[in-house]
Amino acid sequence: MATIYLRKSTLSDLDAVMEIIEEARALLKKDGSPQWQNGSPNRDTLKNDIESGINWVLIVDGKIAGAATLLESAEPSYSKIFEGSWNNTTEPYATTHRVAISSKFRGMNLSKFMFTNLTTIAIEHGFKNMRIDTHEMNQRMQGLAKSLGYHYRGIVYVDEPVDGKRLAYELNL
Repeated sequence: MATIYLRKSTLSDLDAVMEIIEEARALLKKDGSPQWQNGSPNRDTLKNDIESGINWVLIVDGKIAGAATLLESAEPSYSKIFEGSWNNTTEPYATTHRVAISSKFRGMNLSKFMFTNLTTIAIEHGFKNMRIDTHEMNQRMQGLAKSLGYHYRGIVYVDEPVDGKRLAYELNL
């Protein structure tokens, strides 16, 4: 059995994180999704996430196998939701962004491992509510969200110049 854990990323991880993001960008393109095709997230965004202490890397047998950002402040694009509503609008929530698994580690259910561990971290930091968003063409993330108990809540719009429409999901614990 492999040794698997999460840790906060450091600036020395940035090149590996960017390589994983680029692999995920290529997979999204192959799947027909325009998500991440405009160059976002970029190196500056990920560097800022790391320096802010909100980016995490998934380690499998000593190698970086994935990355994600856990935002513990309100996500501005979630202030307005269309064609639905958030279930919990009074308590704070944590948001998972920029999730990617290395192509070398796909098919090992590591996304579930990463999400459940990020949920544990959020709970330890006092959050009972989790949110994510994804493009309507990103079937992989939609399936993952549903398998983890997230519920579809409506549509939000993120700061994307071409196609900012995103499906919003929420997990209430």
